[in-house]
Amino acid sequence: MPPETSPDAPLTSSRTRSWWGWGYADAHPDDAECLAMGALLPGTLARPLPVPRVADLGIGSPAVTPPPSLAQLVSADPEDRAAHALGKAYRDVVRALRGRPGRIPDLVARPAGDQDVADLLDWAGGQGVAVIPFGGGSSVVGGVEYRGDAHRAVLSLDLTAMDRVVEIDVTSRAARIQAGALGPVLEGQLRPHGLTLRHFPQSFEFSTLGGWLATRAGGHYATGRTHVDDFVQSMRVVTPAGVSESWRLPGSGAGPSPDRLFLGSEGTLGVITEAWMRLQERPRHKASASVAFTDFRRALDAVREIAQSDLAPANCRLLDPGEAALSGASRDGSSVLVLGFESATAPVGDRLATALELARAHGGTSDGDTSREADAADSAVGAWRSAFLRMPYLRDGLARMGAVVETFETAATWDRIPALIDEVRTEVGAAAVKATGHPATINCRLTHVYPDGAAPYFTVLVAGRPGGEVEVWDEIKAVASEVLYRHRATVTHHHAVGRDHRPGYDRQRPEPFALALRAAKDALDPHGILNPGVLLD
Repeated sequence: MPPETSPDAPLTSSRTRSWWGWGYADAHPDDAECLAMGALLPGTLARPLPVPRVADLGIGSPAVTPPPSLAQLVSADPEDRAAHALGKAYRDVVRALRGRPGRIPDLVARPAGDQDVADLLDWAGGQGVAVIPFGGGSSVVGGVEYRGDAHRAVLSLDLTAMDRVVEIDVTSRAARIQAGALGPVLEGQLRPHGLTLRHFPQSFEFSTLGGWLATRAGGHYATGRTHVDDFVQSMRVVTPAGVSESWRLPGSGAGPSPDRLFLGSEGTLGVITEAWMRLQERPRHKASASVAFTDFRRALDAVREIAQSDLAPANCRLLDPGEAALSGASRDGSSVLVLGFESATAPVGDRLATALELARAHGGTSDGDTSREADAADSAVGAWRSAFLRMPYLRDGLARMGAVVETFETAATWDRIPALIDEVRTEVGAAAVKATGHPATINCRLTHVYPDGAAPYFTVLVAGRPGGEVEVWDEIKAVASEVLYRHRATVTHHHAVGRDHRPGYDRQRPEPFALALRAAKDALDPHGILNPGVLLD
């Protein structure tokens, strides 16, 4: 079942977001918890790095001043600028902890509508100011920062003031939603109508609809509608060359899809300002269970058979023994399959029971009354869900202890999956040990599964080199990327390209497509101001 916030959660929160780390500032582990976690990982620091302060960054005056007509949209406050300087990847967190955040944006703009966005782009183009669409700032691939010195100033474009569900078409079951709506804000406005977008990435609380669209984000569903692409009916995008707005259609064969040009474009071609999104009724029937396996290969076979059936589980996540232990879903060295089904119209217990039969045929074991429907009827399911939401905060706590704790994800066809997972464990693990001199843990889980393949998600855990944690991660990342390339596995399944995945993306995309993408960039962004360095030079 989805790791969503409470159905009764408020539309907005008065809690303070952390400028340097994940989520809310008051949810981070304290020093004592950091020390306790560090004690479990040989080679970490004797004491946690201090929580960084904006005042220590020495943020200077902006290099540019907006015209009076835009002044009310723009902030030059140092704390605001620091909070928009980085995403939330491990390397971002460590750079903040070490006082090396990189280039701080000169200004932060919060437009209230499409015309404001167009006016900001027009001014920035004339002044040579780079514009970085920020979304909710939850990028983990270097997608919301500026690297380099080709532009005289940097403007971070924050659309969270544009957060309304503008219109709902109950007949067609769709809604026109502004792109700055954060996940809870969006769902809160749909809830009174009994409808939901039902897209729940791990960053749900801290990411926006526009960010999901610009990065082709993966969400709640482990099968079927795994990406936000599947919910898009039409989009409106403001570019320096004009506004692109596609028609609302259930499907069309009229040439290449205009929406596909901007889905996944990561703010390099235009600024997504709103979209018509396909909705569904809120689920009333849910059932979940976990299955333990002593043989990970047999577990992979079980998941493949479930994915190739017509059961379409909403959740079908396989945790290897290390990942299962880390999340508390298993303590005996077993792999754990977390299964969940949901429906707005009919009971789902029979579908769960059939999936469990398939899993048992491959050596899986499951306890409890599987015919009873419940939101979290299984303790392993609940443990996984809690760990899923808490893990980014624990990562930041371990980062304060000098540990390298990060994840990367990919996707490949089923025939390549077993060897891919084995080689990542072996080669990335060896690279981590070589880079640090400390033992490393490499865990794996499958987050999304398809009839023809799966998306493995890897966790790397090792004590770093004090002061060189970013360099260690870069070395590990390079080895991981080589393994993925060798197996023709994608450089990213749902985290986007950003700047961190550019080398792998350049190798993955066909050159004729790269030519077309460069031509589109030149046509839509003639001054080269939109998110420079993402997808293209």
